[in-house]
Amino acid sequence: MRQQKYKIYINGRPVFLTTTEGMRELGFQADKTTHVALYIGKKKVIKQYLDLLDKNKEVKTVVLYHDDLAALWNDFVACFSLLEAAGGYVENDKGELLVFYRRGSWDMPKGKIDPGESPEQAAIREVQEETGLVNLHLGDFIAHTYHTYEQKGERILKKTWWYRMQTSDTQLIPQTEEDIEEIRWVEPAAWLAGGVVVYQNIRDVIIAALRAR
Repeated sequence: MRQQKYKIYINGRPVFLTTTEGMRELGFQADKTTHVALYIGKKKVIKQYLDLLDKNKEVKTVVLYHDDLAALWNDFVACFSLLEAAGGYVENDKGELLVFYRRGSWDMPKGKIDPGESPEQAAIREVQEETGLVNLHLGDFIAHTYHTYEQKGERILKKTWWYRMQTSDTQLIPQTEEDIEEIRWVEPAAWLAGGVVVYQNIRDVIIAALRAR
């Protein structure tokens, strides 16, 4: 199926790249906090929006649309260094989800894809390293998420591949050198509804996984 839109989190705020039809389906109306614009094929416009999101905290959402979504996406990616990662939506025999707390927010295990690794191999390895789980069954691909950050003055776009996983293991060993403070099993829908502090892209993965059940 042809890609209809991309959703990228920049400073925790969503940027949508889509087509004219996709823009209408999203239903956003331009106002002081929402910017909606036709992309005119100039990368400097993308960079202007990136600067805007860095400087103006009042802007909550940006929607850029163009009927050639592939061209828009390629221009957007060209403004960053691309880093690929992979992670797991890990369930136990009770259907509970594994989550952990680090750096002020709840998260799920994920990490950079090493040279020579497939996304699937990296996802399994990262889950094992960060949680201490050993026996993992790799399930279906769920979704990609995208978010950006800055490192040594360079803009990084992180693309993460997410996979459903199953385990019968019960012992959890959090990887403390990765700043993991607490690790637990939760009932995902109730947990999200409880108002926990969780990264928006993690929330998106959980919602997508629940819908695909």
